[in-house]
Amino acid sequence: MGDFFGERYRQILFASWQHLWLVAQCLVLATIIAVLIAVLVYRSKSLAGLANGISAIGLTIPSFALIGILIVPFGFGVLPAVIVVTFFAALPILRNAIVGLNNIEPTVVESAKGIGMSRMKTLISVELPMAWPVILTGVRISAQMVMGVAAVVSYALGPGLGGYIFSGLSRLGGANALESVVTGVVGVVILALILDLILLGVGRLTIPRGIRV
Repeated sequence: MGDFFGERYRQILFASWQHLWLVAQCLVLATIIAVLIAVLVYRSKSLAGLANGISAIGLTIPSFALIGILIVPFGFGVLPAVIVVTFFAALPILRNAIVGLNNIEPTVVESAKGIGMSRMKTLISVELPMAWPVILTGVRISAQMVMGVAAVVSYALGPGLGGYIFSGLSRLGGANALESVVTGVVGVVILALILDLILLGVGRLTIPRGIRV
């Protein structure tokens, strides 16, 4: 195992960076999309229920099947990988964003309106900051989940450590096959831990001290 890593550590580190960067970019995109949808639907019980239902159903779709479907219109490469990772990342964030916005006390919103805040300013200055801890929890859940999904999308020749996993599995019993799989799996776990620590730091920097748990 040591020889395998020693001979390929530059390639492994580069693949790790690609993997982490793919997940980080997709998380940012997924957060923006999910929060925008939540803002549009959270005041309507029927729309919020529909969004939560779609979120629950979406999580049952096998990522491998979805990437296979997307290969047909988009071909192999980064684009289908980004679509799949962003799709799965958005689902828990959407659910948490709706919950966070709905859990804000109506009296708080009324107080903001009472001092002359517009609907948009109330949303930006009061509601979203108060809902952010719950939203960020969804982001952390998504980060752990899609770190593994990002490995699966390597089937479509997307970037990341999944290439080592698929390469090793395709030639099990051959030279360095097990080492290749272990490198990919352990690398994904380490990246997941690193990203979670980064998100913990983001929470410390962005969650107002008064509502920090």
